[in-house]
Amino acid sequence: MEQHLDVPNIEKKTAAWKRALGVMQTLRKDCPWDAKQTNESIRQNSIEEMYELAEALIKGDPQEIKKECGDVMEQLFFYCMFAEEAGQFDMGDMLNAMCDKLVFRHPHVFNPDGSLISQVGARGGAEVQNADEVSKLWETVKQKEKDGNKTILSGIPSSLPALIKAYRMQDKARNAGFDWQKREDVWQKVKEEIGEFEAEVGNMDADKAEREFGDLLFSLINAARLYKIKPDNALEKTNQKFQRRFTYVEEQAKAQGHMLNDLTLEQMDALWDEAKAKGL
Repeated sequence: MEQHLDVPNIEKKTAAWKRALGVMQTLRKDCPWDAKQTNESIRQNSIEEMYELAEALIKGDPQEIKKECGDVMEQLFFYCMFAEEAGQFDMGDMLNAMCDKLVFRHPHVFNPDGSLISQVGARGGAEVQNADEVSKLWETVKQKEKDGNKTILSGIPSSLPALIKAYRMQDKARNAGFDWQKREDVWQKVKEEIGEFEAEVGNMDADKAEREFGDLLFSLINAARLYKIKPDNALEKTNQKFQRRFTYVEEQAKAQGHMLNDLTLEQMDALWDEAKAKGL
């Protein structure tokens, strides 16, 4: 028999869930736009909403995160309604399948019947002490799961952005024991890849240079992972910093009565340094 910890404000959350179901079903029936949507028609919307949520998470604005979480949830309601209309599954089936999977993949928390493991340290034969050990256990359990991934890397979507895909591949390989013994050793690999890239650039072979640049990026992503840095987050923060500073340079040029391309590189560098000094 499944046991669960007390959920704070369960009545409020249950009422909100019921309201959301009612609102979405009403719109599906009475709004012409909602009524005509399909899996295919909102797929791109869903991708955009996830990127908007990712941007809100980078900014760290709770109100924006709340809003974007709602937009993503709307997409999930849509997919469940489409499936229910087709006689495939409904919201309840989806949530129960999610819970079944989580129970199966957390043998250090749940017994096979879904009940909580009461004795700390017993862990039902799946003893873990920290988050890294949980990650390794996760990959092992997934291989035993019915209809689960056939290989360790097969569960990574091919459509993931390349930067995130590289990180996920390396992380999954780590959970299987394929990783550097000491993280400091990765820097020798990075230096090696820089040298190989520079050599191909010098040879003027664009195809080989591209491949070597890919190897270099892969090694840098590996270094980021080993030092607990999410490379996509790090790059996005740099993107935003570049945008702030470049926009400052552009605005200051206009304030001085110039178009940006009228300035010399030295003048632009001076404005860039001003932006940097202002903490932009």
